[in-house]
Amino acid sequence: MNKSRLEWKVGLFVFVGLVLIALLLLQFSKGLTMFQPTYRILLQATDVGGLKRGAGVLMSGVQVGTVSEIRLAEDGKSVVLELKIRRAFVIHRDAVFAIEQSGFLGDQYVAIRPQANAGPTFQDGDRARAQKPFNLQEFMGSSGEFINRIDQTVKKLDEAIENINRSVLSPETLTNLSLMVTNLRLASERAVSTLAHVDSLVESNRPVVSTMLSNFVVFSDQLNQAAADLNQFLASNTPPATRAVKNVESSTEVLKAVLSDVQAGKGMAGTLLQDEELATNVTQIAQNLSIASSNLNRLGLWGILWKPKAPRTNPPPAEILRAPKHPFP
Repeated sequence: MNKSRLEWKVGLFVFVGLVLIALLLLQFSKGLTMFQPTYRILLQATDVGGLKRGAGVLMSGVQVGTVSEIRLAEDGKSVVLELKIRRAFVIHRDAVFAIEQSGFLGDQYVAIRPQANAGPTFQDGDRARAQKPFNLQEFMGSSGEFINRIDQTVKKLDEAIENINRSVLSPETLTNLSLMVTNLRLASERAVSTLAHVDSLVESNRPVVSTMLSNFVVFSDQLNQAAADLNQFLASNTPPATRAVKNVESSTEVLKAVLSDVQAGKGMAGTLLQDEELATNVTQIAQNLSIASSNLNRLGLWGILWKPKAPRTNPPPAEILRAPKHPFP
């Protein structure tokens, strides 16, 4: 074989291999090449989950860069992701960064969700903060606890149902419930019968009730007529009644004036009340009149005038001595 021809074949083989390697690089770099200009964004996250170096950076579903490096932050509590973004894509600072996953078991990537695209844009070396990624293991752990709680709740519910079946739905309770339903049915039948009797009673006594209601209506009419007559009587006799009341008031005023005069010593009655000597004489005269009336009742008029006087051996009674010498004119 010609040496030059062999060298040409070897060179062709090497060229094809380099082309294949370049294609593989393009494939594994997910469309990014080392010849495209990029800028860096340092993304800080509390946890990267299953994110790996070389993962894609997607903005609204379009790949705009890759994750070039993942390292632990200086504080040792967070992680710093170095994102390489093409210069052709402008990202504003109000954008939201998050670590998401393709499907349920797919690869994780960095998602950029633009907001209002207001304010300045990210420059080379700027920092941003990512939301906490979805951790499948934590979710499964919490799901396990949730399932355990559900299991405990189901067990408690089974115990409650068993207690209900044992206490509420026992044969004795069901028998009592059946008896109660039977008693309710009998009570309902009796109530229906009682209502039928009441209806018959009302129907049989309807004439009496009608007569009673008619009498009540007549009595009401008579009562209304009596009230009307009373109102008419009061209206017609209002002036005489008013005059009588006025006369009573005037008589009361006159009586008050007379009593005032008597208290003031005016007139005969007032003089008697005010003069003590005259009042004493009037009292003495009243006593003498009382004694004379007593003698008149005891001896009579004839005995007092014509009876001869017997010799007196004893002094006369005090009542006779006090009697007037001439009781009659």
